[in-house]
Amino acid sequence: MGGLVYFSSRSQNTHRFVGRTGLAAARIPPDPEAPLPAPDAPFVLVTPTFADGQGRGAVPKPVIRFLNIARNRALLRGVIASGNRNFGATYALAGDVIARKCAVPVLYRFELAGTDGDVARVLDGLDRFWKTQLLTAN
Repeated sequence: MGGLVYFSSRSQNTHRFVGRTGLAAARIPPDPEAPLPAPDAPFVLVTPTFADGQGRGAVPKPVIRFLNIARNRALLRGVIASGNRNFGATYALAGDVIARKCAVPVLYRFELAGTDGDVARVLDGLDRFWKTQLLTAN
């Protein structure tokens, strides 16, 4: 099974969500000078959405920095996005932007730090997703 790479802002919502999955995960640091994780196997990216009312700036800058590395993009297999439903059409928009630009599926969307149900659905979905990836890789 592949791993997770995630970004979390000061709110720590995404960090709490990823921690509750119990899965191995590497964190993209918020500091632009800090070294980035360097995955050596396929992974799923988990990211919050930062968007203005028109959807601009949906993908956090540290995530863009991480995905600007060709090797990281090559290992990306899917994206899970968080957001706040109060923002309507821009809810979890970062997932759609990344999926479109990197040609990977949006696997799940959750609000803020997610619910226990979200965690269970993500764990089940990732288990099925990685099994499918293994079958199609052979």
